[in-house]
Amino acid sequence: MKKIAFLEITEWDKDYLKNFSDFSSKCDFFEEEISLNNVNKFSQYEIISIFINSKINKEILDNLSNLKLIVTRSTGFDHIDIEECKKRNILVCNVPEYGSHTVAEYTFGLILMLLRKLYDAYHQVRETGSFDLTNLRGYELYGKTLGVVGTGRIGKNVIQIANGFEMNVLAYDKYPNNELLKQLNFKYVSYEKLLQNSDIITFHVSYTPQTHHLLNKDNIKLVKKGAYIINTSRGGVIDTEALYEALKTKQIAGAALDVLEEEGIIKEEQELLLLSKNNLIDSEKLKITLLNHLFIDLDNVIITPHNAFNTEEGLKRIIETTIANIEYYLNSKPINLVK
Repeated sequence: MKKIAFLEITEWDKDYLKNFSDFSSKCDFFEEEISLNNVNKFSQYEIISIFINSKINKEILDNLSNLKLIVTRSTGFDHIDIEECKKRNILVCNVPEYGSHTVAEYTFGLILMLLRKLYDAYHQVRETGSFDLTNLRGYELYGKTLGVVGTGRIGKNVIQIANGFEMNVLAYDKYPNNELLKQLNFKYVSYEKLLQNSDIITFHVSYTPQTHHLLNKDNIKLVKKGAYIINTSRGGVIDTEALYEALKTKQIAGAALDVLEEEGIIKEEQELLLLSKNNLIDSEKLKITLLNHLFIDLDNVIITPHNAFNTEEGLKRIIETTIANIEYYLNSKPINLVK
């Protein structure tokens, strides 16, 4: 039997995997992510399943000579050096569909929290006992224009929910889905026109070199003054510095971000100081990390901890698809391969 390791595993994951006892009995489970400090621990494994905190790069792969298959328990795969894996004939599988409803619902949770000031209202009553409505006036979604960047599975569900709110929906996709146009009420436009005409802009694209800083210091100037930005995709899709400046100047009225650029670099300020002192973090990443901390203090920004995927149903689908990815590979019929 080929050796299988599950990394970044939680007690919940292990408990759910017990429902697949024939499969789980063949696996070893580890709570930690893979790193240069512990990579030798996994050198015997032919198959590893990871989550987004394990960064698979050339240095890691140099220490995994037996590795043949990486299965990431996520849709995104920017934490894996795909080209390096190809050079070594290592297959990479992902979970292409598990959270399309999960993330779309969360997106609208963020939109409502931002425009209807739900957090402010909750915080005010809880912390002060005040029922004063003076600073709690928000905006309806009805009749507003939602700009959806990316019309894949998640974007489709976002459009569907927006139709329920009777919003006007503009969409941009490099590869428009004409069948979707027949099913739902929205209009494809150029990316520039979407930025110029949307009251709320939400991003639902994978992170690739082509989508890096899709919203940047040059095109953010096109965004309609007073618009709101929502990001539940990947932090690198938005230029952190450009967004911060637009929020500070009030060109953009507010943002709700479930993901941050370079979010994996830093957890605590003390760690930041140590990395900076020892020149272990480059200046650009340091600047982004500092801005991420400043975001949290802006009263027109909502930050959540990369939580959009996190539902009982979504997590079950992740495990089930991961098992299928491994079993199909073992039967020489790999599925959900990242190209």
